[in-house]
Amino acid sequence: MLGAGHQTARRAIEDGRIGVPATALALFQSPGPESWHPAPEFLYRAGGGPLLDIGPYYLTQLVQVFGPIRKVTGSGGRARETRVIGSGPRAGTEFAVTVPTTVTALVEFARGGSAQVVLTFDSAVERVGFVEVSGPLGTAVLPDPNRFDGVTTLHPADAAEPAELAADGHSATRGTGVLDLARAIRAGVPERASGELAYHVLDAMLAIDESLTRGRSVDVSSSVEVPPPLPAGWEPSGRTL
Repeated sequence: MLGAGHQTARRAIEDGRIGVPATALALFQSPGPESWHPAPEFLYRAGGGPLLDIGPYYLTQLVQVFGPIRKVTGSGGRARETRVIGSGPRAGTEFAVTVPTTVTALVEFARGGSAQVVLTFDSAVERVGFVEVSGPLGTAVLPDPNRFDGVTTLHPADAAEPAELAADGHSATRGTGVLDLARAIRAGVPERASGELAYHVLDAMLAIDESLTRGRSVDVSSSVEVPPPLPAGWEPSGRTL
């Protein structure tokens, strides 16, 4: 979420380029990781599945744009009861699937707006990194939430030509969160990649799983203050004052 690609998208949205975000569509579909992962069983057991494996990236990105989640409605299932490891020394080994491998969720936000989220390991057509956010002035196609870079494409509602915004900023990747934490401690301000944010996203994912099981909408009890985006020109190599 602190990569230059997503931070560029956040700044554009917060600058009002599409108006107040109203709806979003997030999509991750793949045939699953067993074709390349030499020990994929854990991804098909409790604590795994596309919801808890991939969901953190997509839901964190949506929370950054819309704010905290207040209610979710989930549905889904699994296409196959077993899978076969496709690579490594145990290739050909069959194992059981015990969690949903397709999850669809309607996510409602406390500040208004909603998102449709589809996460699946059941599709032979791979389509990943798809997040669109729409407002009254247009639609923003965001970068892949599982990457640090990427282009943001703005489609104005007045049918003008779309504008592409290249990722503007650093390329510190995974070190960004550690550096932001150190600078936040030094400055006495909240860090951006906080435990509260992680807990809220996890709380929302578990609520989606509960909704899927119970067949009804579930309120998300936790909340979080969304941190501001990194400022344009944020410099990771400078001295921490």
